[in-house]
Amino acid sequence: MLTGELIRLRPLEPEDADTLWRWHNDPEVMRWMVPDHPESLAQIRERYARLKPNSYERTSFAIESLAVGTLIGTCTLRDATPEQGRAEVDIYLGEKDHWGGGYGTDAMRTLCRYGFDMMRLHLIALWVVAGNEAAIHIYKKLGFQVDGRHRQAFRDQNGEWHDEYLMSLLEGELR
Repeated sequence: MLTGELIRLRPLEPEDADTLWRWHNDPEVMRWMVPDHPESLAQIRERYARLKPNSYERTSFAIESLAVGTLIGTCTLRDATPEQGRAEVDIYLGEKDHWGGGYGTDAMRTLCRYGFDMMRLHLIALWVVAGNEAAIHIYKKLGFQVDGRHRQAFRDQNGEWHDEYLMSLLEGELR
């Protein structure tokens, strides 16, 4: 397990499926995420029962609050390539009572430290919807920079199109 100041990162477990299903059915939690096709609770339980083990190419973690010891989100380093020393990151907090309390920042910092120190990555990248100001604030606070923009690349729940930013963080830039 990896520990930050407020959070602990641990591998996802099949028992996490019920909580993830609840989050995936909350429009506020899913607001800035690309929606999957709807899944029943049984389908999500089956998918999480068959999770592939973490590997260099894809490492997923549950984010737990240290204070409460409960699952509050997930994060993943994916599409990692040792030849290029890069990976992309996905993260979200599903427990809304933990939004704005520094948990997302601590989880991102802890995950990036793992990527740079243990995986020997040189670059960590992410895509973020331009309207997701809270996430952009966190990423910039940690040292991520905007590298590019995809125009109207994200369609929200109301059918409106939004730009997406490509952001990256180089080894040594993490704050």
